[in-house]
Formats: sequence, C-alpha cells, structure tokens
Amino acid sequence: HVQLVESGGGSVHVGGSLRLSCAASGYTYSSYCMGWFRQVPGQEREGVAAMFTGGSSGPHIYYADWAKGRFTISTDNDKNTLYLQMDNLKPDDTAMYFCAAEGYGGSCRVGKDFAHWGQGTQVTVS
Repeated sequence: HVQLVESGGGSVHVGGSLRLSCAASGYTYSSYCMGWFRQVPGQEREGVAAMFTGGSSGPHIYYADWAKGRFTISTDNDKNTLYLQMDNLKPDDTAMYFCAAEGYGGSCRVGKDFAHWGQGTQVTVS
C-alpha cells in the first residue's frame, strides 16, 4: 500500500523560500513517476512539476511553464523522499500542495492523473 506524506508547508513572506517534502512508503515499482500539484479552494488542481526516475538515462524532469526558474523538483532515493524547492515565492503561490506518484507506465508529465496522492501541505505567502 503506497503512502505519501507531505511536510514543509507554512507561512512565508513574499520573496521567501520553502522546501516541501513528500515521504513515500510501500513502493514496489522499479521505476515511477512522481509529481507536485497545488490547489486553491474553488479552483482546479494545477500541476507544478513531475519527475520520472528509474530509467537508464537518469531522471527526467518536467515543469509547468510558470514554475520554471523558481521551483525545483528533486528526489532522495535513499530516503524515499520527493522534494519541491520553492524560491522567490509570490502571493499567487498560496495553495495546498500535494505530491502524487505511480509506477511508470510509459507516461510522465506535469498534471497527469496519478494513482496515489498525499494529503497535502498548506503554503501561504503574504
């Protein structure tokens, strides 16, 4: 049973930084796609970034256009943890942030419909 637990959210001033973590457990996949999303109440969920790991050519990373240059997705495979480094934060970045994952089935992209989801961590920028 795959479990994803996010942490690292909080309140930060405009221009500040946060690093979100997503601890994964219960994995049995040899390769997988993981991603970050965010959602503001009353709005649709929005893909932030995605990463395919386990391939022979190394990780493949994808970002939403608006996230490029400010957000960085990464993993620590030894810790089974996915990260999202968020820099130069803006009020519009205020949202609940979720991580998601599934075994790689030939497609990994920002905003894909993942099989497994965490509960989310709130980020507030003011």
